[in-house]
Amino acid sequence: MDAVARIADAVLYEGYVLWPYRRGALKNQRRWTFGGVYPEAWTALHPDDRSLMQTQCLITTDPALDVRVRFLQVVRRQLMDAGRPVDELVVEGERLVSWEEAVEREVGPGPIHIPAGREVDGPIVRTWHALRGVVEVEVAPPVVTVRVRNTTPLPEGADRQRVLQQTFCSTHTVLRGARFVSLTDPPEELRAQAEACVNIGTWPVLVGEHTMLSSPIILPDNPEVAPESPGDLFDGGEIDQLLTLSILAMTDEEKGEMRAADPRTRAILERTEALSRDELTRLHGRWR
Repeated sequence: MDAVARIADAVLYEGYVLWPYRRGALKNQRRWTFGGVYPEAWTALHPDDRSLMQTQCLITTDPALDVRVRFLQVVRRQLMDAGRPVDELVVEGERLVSWEEAVEREVGPGPIHIPAGREVDGPIVRTWHALRGVVEVEVAPPVVTVRVRNTTPLPEGADRQRVLQQTFCSTHTVLRGARFVSLTDPPEELRAQAEACVNIGTWPVLVGEHTMLSSPIILPDNPEVAPESPGDLFDGGEIDQLLTLSILAMTDEEKGEMRAADPRTRAILERTEALSRDELTRLHGRWR
């Protein structure tokens, strides 16, 4: 995985599930809080929930731009027991719970049309709703503009929980193929044009000279994932070492709840429990 992909994935899953990584935890009752691009009908009633995300940045070379928009789509995971929906189920000694997961989506310029779907995996039934929208790209050197719109129709009376199932969650944009200008620290001759750029719900930063990552989480130019980090913990506001030690200190019952919550939280638990002494020591930090 290249540096851009590692940073982009960290942004994509930030806040996906937070410590203590359990369905019942209060902070996990309101998920998908970053980078939401909501259906227009919802935005008309709730203006703070935008149906538009706009990235605007500067280039200094004739572009052969590749624009990719990535987001998470909420997937409902429902457990079935003899044809009946149930909240919990033990399968081959493993506890499972009904909750919400997410699937990664990546689209380019043009219309977005993701049909509704359903998958059956033994007692687990995963369903997702249709999504519609558009990615618009305008290139007028030195300015590049990318707009992401959500035009998904909503059923009348939909509440926020229902709306999130038709929201582009954790949306971010990756632009490649031109020489980009830092908007955080632009050269003096381009400062006025940089300050005139309008970014809505997102902020573009350089990842090298030829890639721009525009994310709902404000980052510095050329962000990095610490090489000591053994993997994403979905909770960048915390310190990896503290989260790791907190996971290791959980009771067996708490670990069971974490394991049951989601396949990704189960992977975090298994990865953490498998860390060697040297890997744990590296998390303590070092001088750079």
